[in-house]
Amino acid sequence: MNIPHLTSRDIAAISICSALYAAFGILTGGISFFGIGFLPAVIIPAIFAALYGPWVGGISGAIGIFIRDIIVNGNPTLSLIAGVPPNFILFFLIGYLYTKNINLKQTLTIITIEITALIAASIILLSDFTAYTGLTSNTFFLAFAITIIVSLSAIIVISVRWKEWSSYATGAVIGQIIGGLLLSILVWLVSPMFLTHFGEPIPFIYILPLFVWLIITELPFIIMAVPIIKVIQKIFPNLQRYPKKSLKGGLDA
Repeated sequence: MNIPHLTSRDIAAISICSALYAAFGILTGGISFFGIGFLPAVIIPAIFAALYGPWVGGISGAIGIFIRDIIVNGNPTLSLIAGVPPNFILFFLIGYLYTKNINLKQTLTIITIEITALIAASIILLSDFTAYTGLTSNTFFLAFAITIIVSLSAIIVISVRWKEWSSYATGAVIGQIIGGLLLSILVWLVSPMFLTHFGEPIPFIYILPLFVWLIITELPFIIMAVPIIKVIQKIFPNLQRYPKKSLKGGLDA
């Protein structure tokens, strides 16, 4: 895939999005889970990815999280290794898949697989989750299950009610899975190198709890971007980016 020429509008959008993402990310900087912050601010680059495309979304997410991490954690090297790449991938995929012709059947298949895998994993590793979070087994599983089911149910409703948004919903799920899993693995890999930050190396078994934390704290906000994007596109029709149609009615690569 070739990197497109960024227009002056794209550069302006990247500057604005990066600044907003960093600023709102700093506001919640005091809440984290083994160094991975609580980031409702992910709604901002998700909106820009849908409006301006994958490169604007990806670059904005990467720059914004880097600025946020420097101010909150003061560790640019850790951010460059474990924060910047996953953020770029997450928002790039949202913007890229948003314009692809992903049908409802494909969206529902992906969501069903994710619901099954996440709930099964939470049951199997429930003792590790509860030890890691300090919550009781019932409390953790209930909070996790409700968050996942409500978030992914919202995606299903959006995909059924507004079929043109099934591509965005799929991009949100796939981007969150790939970006979240990469971030969790990278944090585990580099934790021995940053003991002053993590306190101790993170055990391998905790990759999944870190991944779950990202899913339940970020995916709901990415989905909340849909009505905002719709309103912006209605006010500014030139920001419409329609899915490309496929002759087979499926995923258009």
